[in-house]
Amino acid sequence: MPPLSTQNVEHLRRVLQPVVVKCSERCLYQSAKWIAELLSSLPSISDLTPTSDTDSDSQMHNSETPSRPTPIVVTMNDDPREALLESQEIDKYLLAKSFFDCREYDRCAAVFLPSALPRGPIPTSSPQTTNIRIPTSAKAQSKKPADASTAPPPPANSLPRLSQKALFLALYAKYMSGEKRKDEDSEMILGPADGGATVNKELVGIGRALEGWFAARSRVGDEGNGQGWLEYLYGVVLAKGKNEEQAKHWLIRSAHLQPYHWGAWLELSELIGGAEELNSIFSTLSPNLMASIFWLYTSQELYQAEEVPFARLAELESIFPHSQFLKTQRALLFYHNKDFDSAESIFASLIQADPHRIDSLDHYSNILYVMADRPKLAFLAQLATATDKFRPETCCVVGNYYSLKSEHEKAVMYFRRALTLDRNFMSAWTLMGHEYVEMKNTHAAIESYRRAVDVNRKDYRAWYGLGQTYEVLEMQFYALFYHQRAASLRPYDPKMWQAVGSCFQKMGRLEMSIKALKRALVASAYYSTGSSFGSGNTEYPSGSGNMDPETLFQIAIAYEKLNDLETAREYMELTLAQEEGKRANGDDDDDDDDAEEDGRRESGTGVTPTTSRARMWLARWELSHGGLPRALELATELCQDGFEVEEAKALVRDVRARMEGQGG
Repeated sequence: MPPLSTQNVEHLRRVLQPVVVKCSERCLYQSAKWIAELLSSLPSISDLTPTSDTDSDSQMHNSETPSRPTPIVVTMNDDPREALLESQEIDKYLLAKSFFDCREYDRCAAVFLPSALPRGPIPTSSPQTTNIRIPTSAKAQSKKPADASTAPPPPANSLPRLSQKALFLALYAKYMSGEKRKDEDSEMILGPADGGATVNKELVGIGRALEGWFAARSRVGDEGNGQGWLEYLYGVVLAKGKNEEQAKHWLIRSAHLQPYHWGAWLELSELIGGAEELNSIFSTLSPNLMASIFWLYTSQELYQAEEVPFARLAELESIFPHSQFLKTQRALLFYHNKDFDSAESIFASLIQADPHRIDSLDHYSNILYVMADRPKLAFLAQLATATDKFRPETCCVVGNYYSLKSEHEKAVMYFRRALTLDRNFMSAWTLMGHEYVEMKNTHAAIESYRRAVDVNRKDYRAWYGLGQTYEVLEMQFYALFYHQRAASLRPYDPKMWQAVGSCFQKMGRLEMSIKALKRALVASAYYSTGSSFGSGNTEYPSGSGNMDPETLFQIAIAYEKLNDLETAREYMELTLAQEEGKRANGDDDDDDDDAEEDGRRESGTGVTPTTSRARMWLARWELSHGGLPRALELATELCQDGFEVEEAKALVRDVRARMEGQGG
């Protein structure tokens, strides 16, 4: 991507500045913060070299100082009708917004909506909305006159004549009021009456009001003059009601009308379940910066740590070189790719640049936990607590610190505190499930993992945790289902396929177990070499670095149970070969020398309990097939390994006795 010119930067700055104000006017503070951070990450004019302009004769090259921009206080509307309504409502609007800022949501809504909207739990599918969201052609209507006659008419518009800005603020205040009551009505986290079924009772009224409003505009042919904000709110209401397909439709429509509103992209991202669906939706979007950021963020959320996301990230960083959000996405991509050192380095630089930033610190604490870096995790916990101890991210950081110290009760206390602050904070549910597993409380662990999956179906860690917990309970069919879900979300992670293979083996389905374990070998080769998943030889993927001895040993045992002893012996030999590393896997000396010169030579695992078990198996195999010298060599090595020494000594005596008998 070519470097940005001064004109391009100034144009982008003029586009983003009003968006920050528009989001703030509608009390969408998280979206306003996100856009403001993106705006501040643009390069300054002094950072741009004179050669960055595409036109050397451009007037931007002169030494004249650009005119001072007019301060933005309240944005103006380009639509004359909306501008007139907003000017007439300005006093009421300022009053309503002050109520909202003081968290008096009902008073805010009552400024513009004196009459109460209907309340109650929202249905998962609303037949009244069909006429708006799924328009039917005249030909289709003629084929099904009965259905058309029985379909309920769209609801009448019961809302007063308001500008879209005022209507959004009033309905959004209703939504926030319902969320506040939902939190107040919720029981204690994982308490006796906490079933997770408490809902926002304002959703029905908001949904019906918006449905009638959109239907009224459609009848007069004015549906094309939307601003994107009410469409966004309607999409959120539909998503809460589990009407996900229609929610996607309205959120995409909102993104088309208001492309720089990050909240709409974020809600749309949460509804996407896979990479194919993401690419399908992305192909329908207008090519712009926000669509690229949306694709990158959703790919990261789907754990797509491949070359394409990194390439697109590099393009975006050339436009926003100082964006902390983009740097965080790079760190998370490294994290998903198991490059913990690079991810930790990026997060450390982010903290150094902005030590008061709490966003995504829970992910940083996960990385430090995996790296077992207790001093840095302790520092991070102190830093986050000093900044804001009542943020869910802070509670997760402190919980991870206590978990690393094996103080699981304290860790659970902080994860519960995080969920008290935000019940939809997915990381806290998953981490709390891990702690309950450590505490042997399988019932609470299962419930925690289930709630994590309810919040985010793409969290492979929660699916994997459910599988592990059901394995502890020896419920293999349940465990297999959850492990397969985790493997579908994380196909490049060998641990997922090892768990699937283990379940199949315990169920006696040995052929399926072998297939899953071989796929685990290929997945481990993906991480060790960075090659594409599935490339190379899937039968013996020995040319892709070291393989996991435990996986090879389990494959050998499965072949032994199938009475395919020759193949079992081959995998036992591969297991034993992992002690010496890559060269023992079949690489020739020239390749090994080249790898050593490049600093890439991979050492072996050394002697492990798994390789010692393989050595014992091979010694018995050689003994039963007359290979006494090899059997003696292997048994002698077992005595040196310190693994089952007495059995190894007995095997040595047996081999020597047979050799003496043959010699006599």
